[in-house]
Amino acid sequence: MIALDLLRTLLAVWSVIVVIIVSRQFIRILDKAIEGQVSNQTLMTVLGLKTIIASATFLPAALFMAVLMVLGRMYRDQEMSAVASAGGGSGTVYRAIFLLVFPLSVLAAGLSFYVSPWAEAMMEQLMHQDKESADLRGVAAGKFSEYSQGDLVFYVEKIDDDKKMYQVFVQHRQGNRLAIINAEVGRMKDLPDGRYVILENGERIQGQPGTVNYVLEQFDEYAVRLDTKESATDFGKQSVSSDKLLNSGQITDIAELQRRFSVPVGIMLLCFIAVPLAQMSPRGGVYGNMLIGFLIYFSYGNLIRVSQSWVMNQTIPAWLGVFGVNTLLLLIGGILLARLYGWQWLAMQFREKVHK
Repeated sequence: MIALDLLRTLLAVWSVIVVIIVSRQFIRILDKAIEGQVSNQTLMTVLGLKTIIASATFLPAALFMAVLMVLGRMYRDQEMSAVASAGGGSGTVYRAIFLLVFPLSVLAAGLSFYVSPWAEAMMEQLMHQDKESADLRGVAAGKFSEYSQGDLVFYVEKIDDDKKMYQVFVQHRQGNRLAIINAEVGRMKDLPDGRYVILENGERIQGQPGTVNYVLEQFDEYAVRLDTKESATDFGKQSVSSDKLLNSGQITDIAELQRRFSVPVGIMLLCFIAVPLAQMSPRGGVYGNMLIGFLIYFSYGNLIRVSQSWVMNQTIPAWLGVFGVNTLLLLIGGILLARLYGWQWLAMQFREKVHK
């Protein structure tokens, strides 16, 4: 019952968080698409990849908030009192919650270690390819479009459904020489040696500004070659596969592995804290401890990022980076349990588990 209610709440909270985060990121991608740096075909693919990455990143937060909301509602409706009267204690609640948490931790591990790096690498590759082939993407009728760092400027009065351009103005700078081209019709064409803009029925004026040496010519067909921008793809650490990170001894790779490791571990530790946290102030209703939950989660996330930075800068040893923040969160959960049930109860429960 608790697990099913928790799953429904998780899906709702998770969806809201992912939609908000992806929407904000998608606005920046749209700006690049308007500038012609991202193609329309790539746009939806990037949106899907962003959704995958955000889903993996914010699964711990969504599950933490879902546990607080479900248990808070159960305390408000006196359902937890009914569980306690039937002989169920915190162990019963933990078993019901971790029935869902353990599978989700395995899912989060797969997303964090394998799916998210693949999505990051795919997205960076697509963005890099679009950046190299950005010329003439985004040309719109009735406005000037600048490409190749200002060396190529287009103005088109009309573009039909077949991508054929009419009344085309082109300013093409090659070194110190400047060419002005006017043509009635233009179209793009991919040839074996590159991409060209084929212009028809126009005139071309070429020369060097400040001199009287100009060339004026009429043409039936003239081609402007678009230079291909070739550059190395510089992938970030988040897009490197976990297998490569495991085989690497670099401190930056170790720090990235620790960040990925913190996602599934964070799910279990945050849910461990959520049970006593929801019980501390049941009179507050469903959202009684949400503010404290937000503060705990954001503090935990910031500490993870700070410890990763310290490991990269070798301010702290690598083992402390992976165990320090998570051990602190575990201690906070133990303190919350002890505050509710007392240290003697906590010690008794620990001895029973050890003797088993």
